[in-house]
Amino acid sequence: MGGLKDELLKTIWHAFTALDLDHSGKVSKSQLKVLSHNLCTVLKVPHDPVALEEHFRDDDEGPVSNQGYMPYLNKFILEKVQDNFDKLELNRMCWTLCVKKNLTKSPLLIEEEDSFKVWVIFNFLSEDKYPLIIVPEEIEYLLKKLTDAMGGVWQQEQFEDYKVNFDDGKDGLSAWELIELIGTGQFSKGMDRQTVSMAINEVFNELILDVLKQGYMMKKGHRRKNWTERWFVLKPNMISYYVSEDLKDKKGDIVLDENCCVESLPDKDGKKCLFLIKCLDKTFEISASDKKKKQEWIQAIHSTIHLLKLGSPPPHKEARQGRRERRKKLLAEQEELERQMKELQAANENKQRELETVRKKLEEAASRAAEEEKKRLETQVELQARFSTELEREKLIRQQMEEQVAQKSCELEQYLQRVRELEDMYLKLQEALEDERQARQDEETVRKLQARLLEEESSKRAELERWHLEQQQAIEMTEAEKQELENQRIIKERALQEAMAQLEQLELERKQALEQYEGVKKKLEMATSKTKSWKDKVAQHEGLIRLIEPGSKNPHLITHWGPAAFTQAELEEREKSWKGKKGTE
Repeated sequence: MGGLKDELLKTIWHAFTALDLDHSGKVSKSQLKVLSHNLCTVLKVPHDPVALEEHFRDDDEGPVSNQGYMPYLNKFILEKVQDNFDKLELNRMCWTLCVKKNLTKSPLLIEEEDSFKVWVIFNFLSEDKYPLIIVPEEIEYLLKKLTDAMGGVWQQEQFEDYKVNFDDGKDGLSAWELIELIGTGQFSKGMDRQTVSMAINEVFNELILDVLKQGYMMKKGHRRKNWTERWFVLKPNMISYYVSEDLKDKKGDIVLDENCCVESLPDKDGKKCLFLIKCLDKTFEISASDKKKKQEWIQAIHSTIHLLKLGSPPPHKEARQGRRERRKKLLAEQEELERQMKELQAANENKQRELETVRKKLEEAASRAAEEEKKRLETQVELQARFSTELEREKLIRQQMEEQVAQKSCELEQYLQRVRELEDMYLKLQEALEDERQARQDEETVRKLQARLLEEESSKRAELERWHLEQQQAIEMTEAEKQELENQRIIKERALQEAMAQLEQLELERKQALEQYEGVKKKLEMATSKTKSWKDKVAQHEGLIRLIEPGSKNPHLITHWGPAAFTQAELEEREKSWKGKKGTE
């Protein structure tokens, strides 16, 4: 019922807009009364003149808008509509109201009746939003159907050029623009009026009248058993047959349901291309003109019965719904993509603002640090000058030192709370340092094991070389000793193979030790990273509050993170170890 209501609203919308002569969006109440009465008559809805007069009584409100007319239309007309009225009669009534106002005055290649059929097809294919338009995808579908009906070849490139020149401000064509597009023959060049009219009629029959197939065939009578030519029209739930194709003299209907079936029959009684339609109450024998027509009719009827079993709509309506759903899905995907792009843009702007804020904070912190450092240096210079001056007087120096000690003690008391907060961080740093020491010990153990394996490997290599030299010397001995030397060579070769096996075993152990070394190295790097992280946290937390202490007399190595954890001798030892390892590899 919802689909029928939407179709009726489209047709009535054309009539309402046609009555809006001054394009104000409103129609006078007297005109709406006449329109409502005609709609009730055509739709076979009981007319309620009391409700009509009550709803549109004369007062000072003036004309009624489309939104104001919709409550009455829904309540008193559309909700009472049953599927027992003539849709074409409704379409012709609304067409009569709007055609003179909107149809172009330019000469067209199609008659007014064909224009009416194009207008009805437009209402079928248009989108469910107002004002009604037909989108380019549906225009292409309709033009393709017309081209196929005319027996022409579809020119896709021509239509693409037409879409390129399409107005960017419009999403589609109105009914009158579509009629003008087809009537001007832009996509039917070389076709006469009759061919275009027949094509429009064929597409109209398929899309609007639900004609799935039609044509002449012979039908066998039920009483006299004679064969008579009839014009058959296949629809989604029945097959009607007429005397001729003008559809004026209807002879009967074959009602189709899920219990019907169609079967092919062999030729008999001088009739060829026979097939049988079985229903619950009757059976119909039909003869087609040729085998191709017979097969087409059997396939069409079988498909119709199959759709009835599935409860599916006709193919063209199902295809229209599929195209609409695809457009809705594409539109939803585009809206979702636009929403995601807006979110990403907003997030990017927020990140940019955050980065700008962090940069400003860093600049301010650097400026403050520079000022503090400058003050510290100035204070240090002043203290040094003061100390050099006060060396001359011991008592004054002692007094000033006591004052400074008292001042430092006061500052120390102020920093005690700060020190207590840093103690936990120092404990965690000590744990990280302990992990680093353990990792260094593991690394040293693996290095010693690797060195031992390398020494064993080198000793085996020396022994192999010695055996090789002895074998060369044995070859140079006399022929008398050849047999004995041959035996010794075999023994030495066996020993050599055993030594090679041991060497391979040592090589495997060396690779395992190297893997263990890499694991320990990774642990050491993790511990170093952890130590660095804690050192950075301590340095950040500690800030510039660090007492000036005398440095160590011994020179120390400095790394990126502060004083190194090893001496110069340890560094040289590690360089030798690394060079030795690189040489062996």
